[in-house]
Amino acid sequence: MIDPVILKGFRDSLPKDEIPKKKIIRKLEDVFTSFGFSPIDTPVLEYTEVLLGKGGGETDKQIFRFKDNGGRDVAMRFDLTVPFARFMAAHHDEVGVPFRRYHISKVWRGENPQKGRYREFIQCDFDIVGADNALSDTEILSVMHASFMALGIQDFTFHISHRGLFSLFLDKISAGSKSIEVLRTVDKLRKIGKDEVRRQLAEITGSENSADAIISYITAGENSSFLETLDKLESLSGGESEHSRRMREIYSMLSQLGIESSFVFDPSITRGLDYYTGIVYETFLDKLPSIGSVCSGGRYNDLASLYMKDRTPGVGSSIGLDRLLAALDELGSPLLSDTAAADVLAVPSEGRECEAMAMAEKLRKRGLRVSMYLLPDAKMKKIYAAAELGRIPYLMTFSDDGFTIKDLRTRETMSGEEAIERILKEKPIA
Repeated sequence: MIDPVILKGFRDSLPKDEIPKKKIIRKLEDVFTSFGFSPIDTPVLEYTEVLLGKGGGETDKQIFRFKDNGGRDVAMRFDLTVPFARFMAAHHDEVGVPFRRYHISKVWRGENPQKGRYREFIQCDFDIVGADNALSDTEILSVMHASFMALGIQDFTFHISHRGLFSLFLDKISAGSKSIEVLRTVDKLRKIGKDEVRRQLAEITGSENSADAIISYITAGENSSFLETLDKLESLSGGESEHSRRMREIYSMLSQLGIESSFVFDPSITRGLDYYTGIVYETFLDKLPSIGSVCSGGRYNDLASLYMKDRTPGVGSSIGLDRLLAALDELGSPLLSDTAAADVLAVPSEGRECEAMAMAEKLRKRGLRVSMYLLPDAKMKKIYAAAELGRIPYLMTFSDDGFTIKDLRTRETMSGEEAIERILKEKPIA
């Protein structure tokens, strides 16, 4: 006998977990397509050179990498953005630009598992490539906002910043040559705290004054409005620039859409991945900030140029589905409450299989999910157990007088068209 264990950081997903997950994915897909985004897919495995060095030192260490049977150096994708850049280089002429894509699939990172974070997890990505302007930046932010609203999540805040603005500041304090290390360190602020970040910054820059200046910069948004923070950062980075103008334009568009209150300017947001070049953002649930960001991304204008001659600027975002599900579970979201495999379990008695199948088909056409019990001679105890395991609320049985429907939650028995109408009325909206 083989012990049915799974690797650390991986997990099986039972129907009670998959059903709400698929419902969330469908809602997100509806949002993405409403904005004109098209679905794509890419292989799980890529040549290692395609992935390596694109996310940063820590990410490179987390890549699952091995030699295949042909001796080729291959790796499993650690995100969906880098493969998308490779995809665009390969299919640029087939899809054209600007191109809007969404991609919902699994990625793999060999990091330490923790609550809401696994080595195999699902990302829901949406990107625009071929446009570098405030309109495309704002469009992605709008999709983020629409996605959370569609999921019925009310208390969320998008924290946004701009790497270009931060780079100007680092150049001003003569720390530009250490920008990558500084960005990665600041990205750890919520994990290791301000004091440890300051200590590491002093070590990186070789200057206590530089470390203090960086801390002042990344905390400039505390207790300030979006535009007040932008004014402070503009001053700290040497005055008005294309980056500060871009942020003002984005805020103006968000205000026109009436969603600006969901966005704060947070200069401590830098994102740990190296390929970001402009606006960056992370999303926190106001009632559960400890779980971390559940949606993040930014602008990456140079990533595609690693695979093609043409410059193809991009901006996108990614919803971490597994972390979001963990958060929704902790918050008691009604999205996770409907885990039934079907609305009705139809149990045909022997000789009435065709009648049961016809009725099941009729109910399906009216929008109900109907599971046919496939062992007509089974004892009722087994049938009830099957309904309970599938979390199915209604049981339909057949006799010479027609059919009856039993509400397994209240034990109430109903019959005829009235019973069907009642189920339709009570059925949760998908």
